[in-house]
Amino acid sequence: MFLELIGTIFAGFAIAGLVMGLNRLTGGRLPKWSAPVAAGLGMIAVTIISEYSWYDRTRDALPEGLTVVQEVESRALYRPWTYAVPYVDRFAAVDTASLRTNAQVPDQRLIDLYFFGRWAPVSKMPIAVNCAEHSRASLADGAEFSDDGRLVGADWLPVGADDPVVSATCEA
Repeated sequence: MFLELIGTIFAGFAIAGLVMGLNRLTGGRLPKWSAPVAAGLGMIAVTIISEYSWYDRTRDALPEGLTVVQEVESRALYRPWTYAVPYVDRFAAVDTASLRTNAQVPDQRLIDLYFFGRWAPVSKMPIAVNCAEHSRASLADGAEFSDDGRLVGADWLPVGADDPVVSATCEA
């Protein structure tokens, strides 16, 4: 976040410098307010470009084994351009490298689900997936495993075979 702020400020200075250079080349014909207005517009443009490119940069930098399963697009009244073209400011990814199974219950799998946000730290939640029943359960609430390997105390959510978390987990 700090580096983006520095980059935005630098872009404002650079664009103001270009306008001042252009003003000098034209013999001072540009109005005095052109440099600060150009700097402000340039800083807004750099901020917008940074917001729209964040998801692609973050997704491309994900390590092998992380599969994006859901994207959340953002629209805001104070960013009217987002109603025309929304941008992704949050997404969830399944870590297929963390997949764990139990031979006693082959239809149930444990996997880590990561949540990424534009200005938020990455958070991780263990998820249990039942591939036979197409359901999943969050293990954040302290579910336990019984002696036969079954999950006890979890609230199973029937989501269907087309759920992106279930399909990514069961296909891995």
